Amino acid sequence: MTIYLDNCCYNRPFDDQTQERIHLESEAILTILQRGQMGIYKIVGSKILELDMERMRDVTKRQRVKELYKVADTHICYTEEIKKRSQEIMKLSKIRTFDSLHIAAAEKAEADVMLTTDDKLEKMTEKLELEVKVMNPLKFAWEAI
Repeated sequence: MTIYLDNCCYNRPFDDQTQERIHLESEAILTILQRGQMGIYKIVGSKILELDMERMRDVTKRQRVKELYKVADTHICYTEEIKKRSQEIMKLSKIRTFDSLHIAAAEKAEADVMLTTDDKLEKMTEKLELEVKVMNPLKFAWEAI
């Protein structure tokens, strides 16, 4: 199974763990990444994801996120095709630029699922015909593991 995690997933283990939902999502993400290291899942990254990480202001958190990101064994480059698909997604919805780029990159990678902790993004994608399923990592872990 091929999985694309967006930037909020890589950030989640470094968020406030006193909130139960954040803690559970963090555990799910870390388990998914561990299964990626074990070769059970193929974890896909992208230049878009790397740019998104570079935009993080907290240097320490950025370094920690990049450490988690090292598990990605495939990296999708930004292409004109991804740009066009991203624009199509934005025209059909209220999905923002980086989120639409992540979806387009996940589709290009032929990922089975794109994981996000962004509830609004997950809800917006339900109305679209996408080549990748967008879902919360905790829901994915519950179903897949």
